Amino acid sequence: MSQHADHLERAGDGSPRYHDTVHESHRRLQYRLAIYSELPRRGSGIRLAIYQAEAACGEGATEKNLKRMEEAVAHAARFEAQLLVFPELYLPGYTHDPESARAVSEYVDGPSLTRAREVARANQMGLVLPYAEKLDDEDGRSRYYDSVAVIDERGELLDSYRKTHLYAQQERDNWNEGHSEFPVHRIAEFPVGVLNCYECEFPELVRILALRGAKLVVGPTAADTYYRLPDGRRSRVPYPDVSRVVLPGHAYVNNLFFAYSNRCGYESRGEDVWHYRGNSIVIGPHGDPIVAAAESQDTLLVADCVPALYGRTHPEPGYFYLKDRRPELYEALVARDARFVDIENREVEETTDLFGDPHRYRG
Repeated sequence: MSQHADHLERAGDGSPRYHDTVHESHRRLQYRLAIYSELPRRGSGIRLAIYQAEAACGEGATEKNLKRMEEAVAHAARFEAQLLVFPELYLPGYTHDPESARAVSEYVDGPSLTRAREVARANQMGLVLPYAEKLDDEDGRSRYYDSVAVIDERGELLDSYRKTHLYAQQERDNWNEGHSEFPVHRIAEFPVGVLNCYECEFPELVRILALRGAKLVVGPTAADTYYRLPDGRRSRVPYPDVSRVVLPGHAYVNNLFFAYSNRCGYESRGEDVWHYRGNSIVIGPHGDPIVAAAESQDTLLVADCVPALYGRTHPEPGYFYLKDRRPELYEALVARDARFVDIENREVEETTDLFGDPHRYRG
């Protein structure tokens, strides 16, 4: 961003406005690499690619983004990537109302995933491709999900993962809650787990995947810096940069690689505008950033994830977090009732009684 500072203006609410030339430069795909001279040995590691971009939204977005998907695969193939991950709801765009969410949703065997599977098979590259899913249940009702298609290098659909933890009111208006056993997938003979956006911030979910053998967790996301409503108001608090404050800890305590695949740039629906963080990153098992994208730059990240190249994290051999758990002590983690202070309707103040019942959460 600094190289473009002289072209940058600020709106009254502090949000950036770019001149056309600067916006165009951000849309030129930049490569950022952290790969070794040889492809990881099959089964011992994986060459991962992440596509961060300002994707199309609105009418015709799915077809436009499918075309860009094929272009992204071609770019990733130049580096022999074995798995390519896209941001949340990449195909139809993230910002929807209930009516448009239903209009863009597709069945799992619909044209978009059929085409994606063909592309994966032709390029021998796994894809983690988020889309809007329609499902007709046995009760005759149609349900709609913020889903992630997990496709292996043979073009096989391993899972249509339906987001289980929806974020904020827009998502809850648009989508049904999914349910999952949180499977670990074999892609290029490497164990990969998948979460979706807000879910990446739940340590319980990452731990489940780690206990089931995942050595790489990928998280498509649509994390914004801010959004602006039709009346001109901007969201008061920016979304936290979890790529720096949350995900490194997940990687470290679970001894795995974590890949966060976010959008960048802007997306609008009517007069509403979202500005995405663009903080895509690949983090190593020691909590170390391996390769990261710039805030607003369309970027292809490519990184080799090889567990054997990372030593243990604690000095005493044979002892580490996953092994040293005591599950018999963790009953409170799954309790419906909890005693934390509920700040949904009232923030904590200096006079708040932190032991009092009026603000306690009850599930």
